Amino acid sequence: MEACLGILRRLIAKGDVNGIPLAECAITEYLEVTPGAARRSGLRLIQDDVLKQRDAVIGDRRELAETVNAYIEPMLTRR
Repeated sequence: MEACLGILRRLIAKGDVNGIPLAECAITEYLEVTPGAARRSGLRLIQDDVLKQRDAVIGDRRELAETVNAYIEPMLTRR
C-alpha cells in the first residue's frame, strides 16, 4: 500500500493529468497483490489519503486528485 500511496502523492503533487494512467496502474497493482479480504479496507485508506491531498491543493493538483478519487469510488461500491 505504501508504494501505491507514494506514487499517488507524487502524481497529485505534480498535478500532471498525463499521470492518470500511472495512478490507475498503481491502484490496479495494489489490488492485484492484496488479499481479497483486505482490498476494500486498504482501498478506503488510499481513498482517504487522496481526499486529504485533494483538500490541501488547488488547480490542476486538485483536479488530478478528484480524478483519482473518481477512479477509486466505483471499486468501493462493487460487491
